Amino acid sequence: MTETREEWIKKRAYSLWEEEGHPTGRDSIHWEKARKERETLERSAASKDGSEVKSKAKRTATTGAKNSATAAAKAKSVATKSGEKPAPKRAVSPKSA
Repeated sequence: MTETREEWIKKRAYSLWEEEGHPTGRDSIHWEKARKERETLERSAASKDGSEVKSKAKRTATTGAKNSATAAAKAKSVATKSGEKPAPKRAVSPKSA
């Protein structure tokens, strides 16, 4: 049996409510968040029920290196502003296959 869009939103909103510890008066917020999640799901590469999802494109080595360099520069910048020494660099171990 396929669940309708409304049923999916209802179940997701209920899950959000449970995850937040059953707060009072946040039903419209949970409903809206669930509705937006459903819209995102419908626009994504996922199937209607969310059981089949296309895999994401793998990150290239240059993109990963660029992101690491950017993160390191930000950390160094924050550390210098606060007067602390930046954390020592860690050696990167090769990934096993």
